[in-house]
Amino acid sequence: MTGPGDEVTGPDDEQTDAAADIAAVEQANTAYYEAVERGDLDALTSAWLPDEELTVSCVHPGWPVLSGRREVLRSYALIMANTEYIQFFLTDVSVSMTADTALVTCTENILSGGPAEEGASLGPLVGQLVVATNVFRRTPDGWKLWSHHGSPVLAETGEEEDEDPTS
Repeated sequence: MTGPGDEVTGPDDEQTDAAADIAAVEQANTAYYEAVERGDLDALTSAWLPDEELTVSCVHPGWPVLSGRREVLRSYALIMANTEYIQFFLTDVSVSMTADTALVTCTENILSGGPAEEGASLGPLVGQLVVATNVFRRTPDGWKLWSHHGSPVLAETGEEEDEDPTS
């Protein structure tokens, strides 16, 4: 039984809350990629879960698993120091949630360039496809990145796997 001033929630309220959570997770995911693009280590640091919460982890394409906030943030500092330009075009973004944990999967269409050689204005640009899984946790300060895992997408050779290479 409800009385005056009691709040009654229904399925519509739950859907509204879920939609708001998904939007907040999408914003946190976007903020993470924008921080990397800008080379903003402070913004990137604030995107990750604090030390006292849980142990964060990260797998960059071709790297071993990095565990712990210090090791993960150091890896980004190294990447930023050696990357003149990076831009992410995210596609296939999908968000799944349960309670205080959110899973974001996406394809990172990356355009990047290293430091320019002497006399050049920009280093060589390279395109790369990476499939990524980002796990976020809800905190009092918003959604924070708990884990990032990026795996390279292998380029197709155009040859059928079953074809005999000698024919």
